[in-house]
Amino acid sequence: MDVLLHAKKYGVRSLLLQGLTFLSVLTSAFMIWKGLALFTNSESPVVVVLSGSMEPAYYRGDILFLHNGYTPIEVGEVVVYKVEGKEVPIVHRVMKVHTESETNKQYLLTKGDNNSADDRGLYNPGQLWIQRDDIIGRVKGFVPYAGMGTIWMNDYPQLKMGLLGTLCILSLFSND
Repeated sequence: MDVLLHAKKYGVRSLLLQGLTFLSVLTSAFMIWKGLALFTNSESPVVVVLSGSMEPAYYRGDILFLHNGYTPIEVGEVVVYKVEGKEVPIVHRVMKVHTESETNKQYLLTKGDNNSADDRGLYNPGQLWIQRDDIIGRVKGFVPYAGMGTIWMNDYPQLKMGLLGTLCILSLFSND
């Protein structure tokens, strides 16, 4: 009912203009994200640390900036990798590197700085190493705690729904 009154008061043209403005903002954000992914050679150029496994280097809520260069990965680098069949990427340090001499294919063993054991327990059963293809990116920079909003919205879905609902209501009733 309120939407109909709003449509009569401001006209359908105004509502369409607001809708197009919203779509252009979404499209611009998507293009920036894809441009960053292309520039950094990473499917996800920015990630949020979700656990304390890398403390004291990185804390829960830190935003990490990634780049996935073509040079070989070295022991000591912090990488973000994804295990096949699991959704959440993992941020850990490379502890060992094994390179096949014939193919130059790299195999990596990782470990969280705050963990007592290596990541073989996180890999798929029987998997002893992750491969270069599993790497999403190498950490090149970070912003401390800037991703806490993302963590709060994942931990408390009501917060996410409330924020989205508020934004929708504000966009419908704005005068611009």
